[in-house]
Amino acid sequence: MSRNSFDTMFDRMLTLNRVMDEAVGQGAFEHTDTAARPQLWLPPVDIYETESAFVVEADLPGIHEENVNIQFDRNALTISGTRGATLPAKDKAQLRVFSAERMSGTFSRSVRLPEHIDADKIEASFAHGVLTVTVPKSAGARPRTISVVNREVQQQVRS
Repeated sequence: MSRNSFDTMFDRMLTLNRVMDEAVGQGAFEHTDTAARPQLWLPPVDIYETESAFVVEADLPGIHEENVNIQFDRNALTISGTRGATLPAKDKAQLRVFSAERMSGTFSRSVRLPEHIDADKIEASFAHGVLTVTVPKSAGARPRTISVVNREVQQQVRS
């Protein structure tokens, strides 16, 4: 393949990428009510269990904590919110976009947790673009040691 044909193919790929970004990012949904827009992105989450709690960590870079909503209902933890546009508005300046990969819009992630949750003590913190939600286990769900009693020894002591 010659250098010229490679350059032409690369130019076409960039053009196609720009057109797709415009179609998905704004053009296709420009006149659609924001509530009816499809969800375009999901933040990645890690979910793990410790001895005393379940922990959900979500990557939410560029999102302000006031744009995040956390709900717990019927053992389902839901994290939702909105990320604003990542590129400057077209009215402010003429843009020549080479790549637009950071998605904006609404998101929602739900996690079903076991029934043994102390819902009144759920805590959330936000640091360095990572949301951490700690869902404590109820006392009945925590591991415990159960001692074994030898019935023969008990009967001999009573006699």
